[in-house]
Amino acid sequence: MSAHEWGRSSRDDLGGEISDNSVAVLPLGAIEQHGPHLPLATDQMIAEGLARKALDQCARTPAVWLLPTLPFGQGLEHAGHPGTLALSATTLESMLIELGASAAAAGLRRLVLFSGHGGNHAAIDNAALRLRHDHQLLVVKACYFDFAMPTTPPLPPREWREGLHGGALETALMQYFQPDLVAAEALAHWPSIDTTALAEFSYLGAEHGAGRFAWLASDLNPEGVVGDARLATAAMGEAFAEHYAGILAGVISETAQFPLACLHKR
Repeated sequence: MSAHEWGRSSRDDLGGEISDNSVAVLPLGAIEQHGPHLPLATDQMIAEGLARKALDQCARTPAVWLLPTLPFGQGLEHAGHPGTLALSATTLESMLIELGASAAAAGLRRLVLFSGHGGNHAAIDNAALRLRHDHQLLVVKACYFDFAMPTTPPLPPREWREGLHGGALETALMQYFQPDLVAAEALAHWPSIDTTALAEFSYLGAEHGAGRFAWLASDLNPEGVVGDARLATAAMGEAFAEHYAGILAGVISETAQFPLACLHKR
């Protein structure tokens, strides 16, 4: 594999290295509160960390370009807490469309939008379709929250259900990627409405169920964070990072192999 960092390359580096099989990977994060124990840039740091680790595993993939991480995301659900620097979904969608258009103008035909923040989904979905329609790009949407869950080391089923923001998963990944930024003395358990008031519900939930309701972070827990961060360890984070990066590496590899001739030409 030949991996390149877009921001560290010169203009002359681009011409000879971009081909029809080249893949651009754009990590997306968010700047928002993650409780008292994690930094505001947690989503950004995890997205970039997993993307870099995935590139190390893409041994047989043609040239992969790692684009500069987009740190800001859609964060309306965290607007009531200090530290949030958010974009509207409309603004984020427009930014992704314009960045994708620029990548297409540079000769790229394959783009992976990899998000470390679930709140970016709607903007990514809309932008990806627009880029496919307007610029004939193959746009692949990926978020590690949607990947198959790692089975080792094990976490209780309850944690996988409720720990979607600042819980064991994100805390463990940050203990691996940025251990100096994790406040160990502040680790705690913040139960979610999904496992308390809605514990007996079969169909309705915040993130799980046939019906999902729109929520603000403080709806799930008054602290705006949910899950049991006490379960996290750096070793757990390393195992989780290997797992998720391996899946992302597969996504990147198959994006490079995708037969563009299958895409309808307008």
